[in-house]
Amino acid sequence: MVRKLKFHEEKLLKKVDFINWEVDNNLHEVKVLRKYRIERREDYTKYNKLSRNIRDLAQKIRDLDEKDGFRAQSTHQLLEKVYSMGLIPTKQNLSLTEKVTASAFCRRRLPSIMLSLRMAQNLKTAITFIEQGHIRVGTEIITDPAFLVTRNMEDFVTWVDSSKIKQHVMNYNDERDDFNMVE
Repeated sequence: MVRKLKFHEEKLLKKVDFINWEVDNNLHEVKVLRKYRIERREDYTKYNKLSRNIRDLAQKIRDLDEKDGFRAQSTHQLLEKVYSMGLIPTKQNLSLTEKVTASAFCRRRLPSIMLSLRMAQNLKTAITFIEQGHIRVGTEIITDPAFLVTRNMEDFVTWVDSSKIKQHVMNYNDERDDFNMVE
């Protein structure tokens, strides 16, 4: 036997439609957001859309005739682009693009790259270093943790010259030049 609903409970139930209940994959999304410390949910949504577009494009290329020269050319271009972005490990075949997910984009974010280069101990400190302006990629100082680093740019992730952290690391490694101490 079920008790009679109170007025406010009935009012709440009128607002909720149990027949057309929208099911979303929010649990996986929250896990990824927490794992990679992504503050803006729009970033994850963009990564999800991009990965879906890559998978759809690969499927359309796969649907083309195998003897067609355009298929070989477009396969090569897609694999080259996705590999240079760092989303797949090799350029062997088109089936690797099925594994491109939003997490693959998250692994190419600057804090994750800093972690793999051992410039920071965890993602939280890496994000802090980036937001405080201690990191540069090439010649640009990056202050946005959502910056995506390609394979080519991975070698150019360094400390800013005026960074106290760089000076501390150089002191620790006995690499600091006397000329730099004049500052």
